[in-house]
Amino acid sequence: MADPAPDAPVLVDQRGDATWITLNRPDRRNAYDPEMAEAIVEALDGSTRSRAVVVTGVPGSFCAGGALTNLSAPDVTNMRGLYRASLRLFDAVRNHPRPVIAAVNGPAAGGGNELVVACDLAIAGESATFGQTGPRVGSAPVTGATNVLGVQIGEKRAKEMAFLCRRYTAAQALELGLVNAVVPDDELVGAVDALVEELAVLSPRYLEIAKVSSNVWWNAARDSFTNGLGMLVQAIGSPDMAEGATAFLEKRRPRFPAPDA
Repeated sequence: MADPAPDAPVLVDQRGDATWITLNRPDRRNAYDPEMAEAIVEALDGSTRSRAVVVTGVPGSFCAGGALTNLSAPDVTNMRGLYRASLRLFDAVRNHPRPVIAAVNGPAAGGGNELVVACDLAIAGESATFGQTGPRVGSAPVTGATNVLGVQIGEKRAKEMAFLCRRYTAAQALELGLVNAVVPDDELVGAVDALVEELAVLSPRYLEIAKVSSNVWWNAARDSFTNGLGMLVQAIGSPDMAEGATAFLEKRRPRFPAPDA
């Protein structure tokens, strides 16, 4: 794995047959802003000659999702840009010609959990955790967790994850079907390397065909993503967003307005 570089939001390291893309913003638990998301997309675009791609985070967190700041008084342009960057990132994972593996080495929350949904395969360290945060903080997970995740773990379980914002252990994620395997934390890199070796002896041409074909559910949900993001844009600055953000920052239970009707 690449050594952390303080100024680089994304580290790219060639390890044998795989390109490792490491999210490198430990100060915000590897949450991505539009610029960081674009850097990940560029790293993906530059890794097509590898047999596989691995996405992970610097130690301490996998990815806390989008870097949402000042949600109590949000900037519509910046928020719109972040929403679009999230979809571009997840599409880049799904449309990459090689298998993309999530090496989940810490909390995967919000958009970070949806990044796991977008990846083709996922291996988690035993201390990793998973879950959505949307309705708790004044948002909703519309780019994977309210649609494609239902195909992966079942509709009722996906709604439980998206609605209730619970946290799930790596063992629970494995039982649900969100990840392929769970290993001790200090064996995660070795387990991912072994998976890459397994993929490396297979036909890249026919792996790509299998991946393109498997994207049928993602492609079918694509309109849902754009519709959902459009609704999120219209809700920017709403009382629910302001209260969710304020409660999160104050570390208290949110007091959302009652339903209008």
